[in-house]
Parts: sequence; C-alpha cells; structure tokens
Amino acid sequence: MPGRFHEISVATADIRAAVDFYEQLGFTQAPTTDTWPHPYGVLTDGRLFIGLHQRRAPSPALTFVQPNLARHVAELERRGIDLTRRHTGEEVFNEIGFSDPFGQAVTVIEARTFSPVDRDPAEVSRCGYFGEFSMPVVDFDAAREFWEPLGFVATDESDDPYAHLTLTSDRLDIAFHRPRTADVPLLVFRDPAMPARIEQLRSLEVPLAREVPRGLDARRNAMLESPDGLTLLLLEGDS
Repeated sequence: MPGRFHEISVATADIRAAVDFYEQLGFTQAPTTDTWPHPYGVLTDGRLFIGLHQRRAPSPALTFVQPNLARHVAELERRGIDLTRRHTGEEVFNEIGFSDPFGQAVTVIEARTFSPVDRDPAEVSRCGYFGEFSMPVVDFDAAREFWEPLGFVATDESDDPYAHLTLTSDRLDIAFHRPRTADVPLLVFRDPAMPARIEQLRSLEVPLAREVPRGLDARRNAMLESPDGLTLLLLEGDS
C-alpha cells in the first residue's frame, strides 16, 4: 500500500476563497503544521479531508502517509510504478508522486501535515454523506488491476445511478465512472433527503451547475464546483 490515506490535495490560486466555500458547506478547518512553505489549509466533514495548497502541483492528488518513506520507494518501483516526483533525503521532508494508468495523481509523504479535529464522523456536511472519490476511466478492469495491489478491494460493478465500479479501503473509498458520465474526478455525496439539502444550498446562494450527469434527475441531484476546481456530485440515495 502507499500508506494511510491523508487527504485529497488540491492546488488553488486563492486559498481564502476555497476555505470560505467549504465552510459554507459545513466543513471544519483542521489545525495544520508548518511542514509546507506555501499557504496550506485542511477542511473536513469528519470523513473527507481536503488539503488546500496555494502552489502549482498535480491536482487533485490522492495523498497518503507512509513513515520511513524512502525505504518503500524500491517496492513501488519493483511493482512497475514510475515516479513522477522523488524528493527524499535525510534533511528534507520526504515526498514522492506517481500517476495511475489514467493520469490520476498520487502523492505519498512521510508524516501527517495536520492534526485531528474534534468532530464526529456522523456529523455530515450540508452536502450529505461523503461516499467516494470517483475517477473517469475508459477501462474499469485496468483501473482495478492497478489499484487493488495498493490495498483497495473491488465491489461489484453497478449501473445505479450510472455505470461505476467502487473499490473500498479502511480510510477512503474510490470509484471509477465512464468519461461520458463526467470527464473530471468527482467527490460523491449521498443522502435520501438530498432534494431538501439542495434547496438549502440554493437558499444560501451556493452556485449549482445547470446540468447533472446523463440519466440523473436534476430536481433531485446536483453538481457544484469549488473555487479550487473540484466537482462535487450530490446524489439522492442511501450512503
């Protein structure tokens, strides 16, 4: 495994605007360390952790923590994973990066960069229950073959509410959807009362997208985009 899931790292040009956006959605700021030289903040709903980095970097990136990281580099390379970034050494904060076959960025760092928050995971945001980080891929089998050796377990492929394949782990569930559903990664949230949540977001003047993925009812599901470029998909349904 690349380590323990840490955050979804997002590059942003305006960290203040991004923080305001997530706080309006009911996310909480986590205390951060001084590891990074650039402006950095973390927002969480108790399950999902979004790391806002005011710098240029692959975005969004799935970031994991692996102590003694330098010792694990050889194992990743033995598995045929080509590193796109390697910043390791005795006097530096160790960090590596690579991509999956479809271009999804993955980052592994040697230690946590924020502290836990006093928030119950059952206290969901205004978006509902965070389900998974879903990525557009053209070949579900190839995606599964890459991610399962990294510690994710595939469930059965489903067509409800659109064609997708979910892989589970103890800290983060990921999924794959067809590019025709959405050509960008999605933060997927669910709630049986999602229409009421959507109306609440409208009352708060949160801008919602005019369209939703094909096959979804725009009256009962919604999409919105954060200032840092992440797309959130709000689905009516059980978590």
